[in-house]
Amino acid sequence: HDPESAESCSLTEDDVEPKLKYVRLSNDIKNILSEEAISCIAVHPRFLCLGTHWGRIHMLDHQGNCVHTVINRKENTHILSVNKISVDSRGEQIATCSDDGKVIISGLYTDENNQVLSTGKIIKAVELDPNHNRSGSGRRFIIGDNKLVLYEKTFLKGLKSTILSDSEGQVTAIKWNGQFVAWASSLGIHVYDLHEKCSLGFIQWEEPKDGKLTDYRCNLNWSNATTLLIGWVDTVRICVIRKRNAIEVSTRNLPVHIVDPMSTFQTDFFICGIAPLETNQLVVLGYAKERDSETNKALRPILCVLQYNASDYIEICTDSLSMRGYEEYKCDDYHLDCLIDENQYFIVSPKDVVVANLYETDDRVQWLIEHGKFEQAMDVIATHGGKYSLITVARLYLDHLLSLQQFDEAARLCQRVFGTDKQLWEEEVYKFVKVKQLRSVSSYIPITDECKLNPHVYEMVLYEYLQLDPNGFLQLVKEWPPRLYNTKAVINAVNDHFNKKDANILLEALAILYTHEKEFDRALTMYLKLQHKDVFELITTYNLYGMVKDCIVQLIELDSERAIAMLLKDHIPAEDVVRELEECEPYLYRYLDAYDKVKSNEKFHWRLVNLYARYEPEKLLSFLKRSNSYPIQEAYDMCQGLKFYPEMVYLLDKMGSTREALTIIMHNLQNVPMAIDFCKEHDDMDLWNDLINESVDKPHVMTKLLNSIAGFINPELLVDKIKPGQDIEGLKESIIKMLCGYSLQVSIQEGCNQILGADYFDMHERLVRVQQGALCVTTDHVCGVCRRDIIVKDSMKADIVMFNCRHYFHEPCLLDKYNLDICIVCNSKKMGNSGTF
Repeated sequence: HDPESAESCSLTEDDVEPKLKYVRLSNDIKNILSEEAISCIAVHPRFLCLGTHWGRIHMLDHQGNCVHTVINRKENTHILSVNKISVDSRGEQIATCSDDGKVIISGLYTDENNQVLSTGKIIKAVELDPNHNRSGSGRRFIIGDNKLVLYEKTFLKGLKSTILSDSEGQVTAIKWNGQFVAWASSLGIHVYDLHEKCSLGFIQWEEPKDGKLTDYRCNLNWSNATTLLIGWVDTVRICVIRKRNAIEVSTRNLPVHIVDPMSTFQTDFFICGIAPLETNQLVVLGYAKERDSETNKALRPILCVLQYNASDYIEICTDSLSMRGYEEYKCDDYHLDCLIDENQYFIVSPKDVVVANLYETDDRVQWLIEHGKFEQAMDVIATHGGKYSLITVARLYLDHLLSLQQFDEAARLCQRVFGTDKQLWEEEVYKFVKVKQLRSVSSYIPITDECKLNPHVYEMVLYEYLQLDPNGFLQLVKEWPPRLYNTKAVINAVNDHFNKKDANILLEALAILYTHEKEFDRALTMYLKLQHKDVFELITTYNLYGMVKDCIVQLIELDSERAIAMLLKDHIPAEDVVRELEECEPYLYRYLDAYDKVKSNEKFHWRLVNLYARYEPEKLLSFLKRSNSYPIQEAYDMCQGLKFYPEMVYLLDKMGSTREALTIIMHNLQNVPMAIDFCKEHDDMDLWNDLINESVDKPHVMTKLLNSIAGFINPELLVDKIKPGQDIEGLKESIIKMLCGYSLQVSIQEGCNQILGADYFDMHERLVRVQQGALCVTTDHVCGVCRRDIIVKDSMKADIVMFNCRHYFHEPCLLDKYNLDICIVCNSKKMGNSGTF
């Protein structure tokens, strides 16, 4: 950065987000620095004080303007360089010291408590009691030469001095915080407890490898009431003052408090100043150990934000500061002071004052935008708000992504940020038009009724797909509802850009678009031309059955299962379907086969007989058995011609030609078990005789008959047919089995007869017992003739006639009219069933 810039004086690595922003003080301070050089600084929330090498004190506001006070009107306060300035907490008194041996305490609003102390020694450090201006405080202050001395005002307005501690050499730094005072000698750091009036400890500092410890200024600061920050040479140490254990204090006569080092680490630079930031974080002003390789002059000072642990640190960010005249300065020429509560840091060189502030939300967002970190900028806005709006940053981010040709990422950003904001979408989508990347954003454009964009936007997307990606065009036509765009305009665009290379894709798209326009005839034609199976969904969805009569064959060729399933829904008469399929028998067979499974109409059964015989003979017999709607003789002739013997047997049986059917079984099928079962089924002695006669000369048939006829015919008929000396394998076993089976059958029959007889007599006895029992008559019963209540109070009608069939009558209602031995109700039913009245 330009060292003369009034806006900034930092150099930060581009990829690291800075923690601090910098402003060089200007205004009246320019005039001061043109004549004098700064030697020290003290900062108060209301003002800042600058000490110069000419011995003068200047008071300014935080913008660099002179504050008109008694201090500014004085001539040189000191005759030599001002070494240290101290300000009380209320900003009403300041103390200064110099190499001229003087310590001067001046009031900004009154001179009542002014003091001028001449020690005759070089004074490097002075510190006012933070509560110096409080009544009864004693107006205390501490100075250091070769001793640490406390001064306080007595009742008679004289100064009383108290030597707090001897020093190992010159006292170079003092920092007062409540009851504790930290101070540096030429060997290390002491901490003194004013309440207990004793030293809490001494921290000896290691001598540097090059030079002496006294060549470097010790930098002290308090981050809170008990935490001391020390930066000296190139080492940082953080100490905490804590209370000792009560037992340890009482038994060993030790101070109540102790200083505990909690973190010590070494830096790569010399330390010019140290100040607290956040928890476990420090701001350190550093001076480079290296020199410029070309000029051998000093490098720029640096301001580091460090996060420390027990023995090391992490560098969060480091800024190089372009201070005026930095090439000629030494380490001790730089100073750092801060306003802890405001996180404001003042960096001072002899000819420059720069103020560093923590980056605020808007500063962070601006830096992140400038460095292309838009995602982080949006996160900061979402969390902390600020003057930048999320939409503003998102638009900049969108431009950035498009410039990098990261089109998909840009599209996702639109969806994430614009959401359902119709106006934003319509404004920003044109950026994709300019780079011909509407395809990238097509998946994210809102298509809901709540956020429906101008139809022209959707048409532009479709038009780009049509030109550059026909497959994508088809996919969008399928996905997008037609209410989003003008379908006629899109149809015209497709027709204008039609080409043979993408003919199938464009025809399918046209079919969908014509469907949206309800031009179903065109849509149907295109689907059939493409042989596309969506034609079935089109037909069923829009009830286009009347349009498909002439293209049934094409539909079956496309997908026979779906086509036939659709034809079976009664929307197209079966006669029309059969007529259309006359020339395509395989399709006709598949249709009629499916039709027969779901319909009871037997109109096409004779046609099915022929089709089964031709295409699936194995189904013919079962079909012949379940249907009666075909000419039996013609069916038999067809089966005879095709030598379908099982079917012939069934048809002959159906026509009554059982003996002929048995002949086919024995001679053509040669299936003895089937012949036996056939005879058993019909139980016809003529059939049994024919079967027996057929088996006489066939021993294997005779054996099977002997094993199967028990219970159906008299075994003697078969045994008598066996010729003497005829060799029949297994004859003995078969006869024994037959006789055993016959005997078992006779035994079973006898047992059944006994059971039936016993059951008959038991049931008869129960019937008699029930019929002889009393019958209950209630008022719920009525007379079977007059239909009045069966129980009446009139004694003339007290007699009741009841039958075992549970019909009730008044006796007078039956006299001279009916036979009292028979229930007239049951008798009339019997007569009615027989047709007799």
